[in-house]
Amino acid sequence: MEWVFWVAAVGAVYSYFLYPLVLLALPVRWRPPSAAEGMEPASVPTLSIIITAYNAGALLRTKLDNTLALDYPAGRREVIVASDASDDDTDEIARAYADRGVVLVRAPERRGKEHAQWLAVQRARGEVLVFSDVATEIDGGSLRRLAALFADASVGAVSSEDRFVTAEGAPVGEGLYVRYEMALRRLEASRAGLVGLSGSFFAARAVVCRDWDSDAPSDFNTALNCARLGLRAVSDAAVIGRYRAISDDRREYQRKYRTVLRGITGLMRHPEVLDPRRNAGFALQVWSHKPMRWGVPWCLLVALAANVALVALPAITPLYALTMALQALFYGCVLLGAVSPGARRRWFWVRVPYFFCQANLAIAHASLAYAAGRRMTVWQPSTR
Repeated sequence: MEWVFWVAAVGAVYSYFLYPLVLLALPVRWRPPSAAEGMEPASVPTLSIIITAYNAGALLRTKLDNTLALDYPAGRREVIVASDASDDDTDEIARAYADRGVVLVRAPERRGKEHAQWLAVQRARGEVLVFSDVATEIDGGSLRRLAALFADASVGAVSSEDRFVTAEGAPVGEGLYVRYEMALRRLEASRAGLVGLSGSFFAARAVVCRDWDSDAPSDFNTALNCARLGLRAVSDAAVIGRYRAISDDRREYQRKYRTVLRGITGLMRHPEVLDPRRNAGFALQVWSHKPMRWGVPWCLLVALAANVALVALPAITPLYALTMALQALFYGCVLLGAVSPGARRRWFWVRVPYFFCQANLAIAHASLAYAAGRRMTVWQPSTR
């Protein structure tokens, strides 16, 4: 039982705490340029900015205005709205921007985000394709920074760094978790490359997008294609996408559930990335960031059950009495956060355990749903 407890405990902490240490121990193979180099308009790559939208009429005007105002030579970019068979005024709004160079590509039937993106990919003429959700605001200098990053021939894709904001633009919500994820991405990018991009804003060379899988998340499939082609997917702190945090816990739970279910589906469609004989460094990072993280809720349950069994023995070892007390304190904070929204908003030591357990509950839910045959390709954007 002691072995069961310690294996489960290590499994519970590996992906979040030990994996970053493993990355730090590996040699650095890529570093981002210190600053964007100045380029003449004729030397920057041509960009196709693909905005994926489904019933996004309320946000699309703001998104298009933001996109058209970005600092990039107008003659070196095109803007495409990929409508996933929207049935509101999304298509009409996109057509209203035709005189400013915006092109509408409409899916004849609703088949999901990746299918709509694929239709736009086939229409795109750019050397680099930039994918962005309609709810994401791109920082003004991000496209110039992308151009500087793609000047490195080894870079196949670039992921933005996410920033959650309130309606007034103040940082909020998953701040700690997102900061952790962005730091982890930087470590991955400097080693074997990212194993997943930010689905709300990323860019890739056109050649990377040729092998498109409409049934797998495009952010994961793009990173996978980079590895296949001997390129790397990277992130950069100067490429920023901002979007509003989801304040409703139920919608946030559903978003995480959908993300994990789609992620498991994508990985199971391409299990070859787990084979270290193909690319040992990339396989290590995929194993650590994906399956090991999806196994955390089950490791937590096993560790708790084993700990209960150990303290129930006639002779209680002080070590296991301590680990039991720490677990009881941790889950007590989670329970307090569940019954008191005010407590989790006010106190850091309640908010973090609560959010961690909420995320892992969504992972467990998605894992069981996948095992039961549930799949998800039709896209339902989160309401923000």
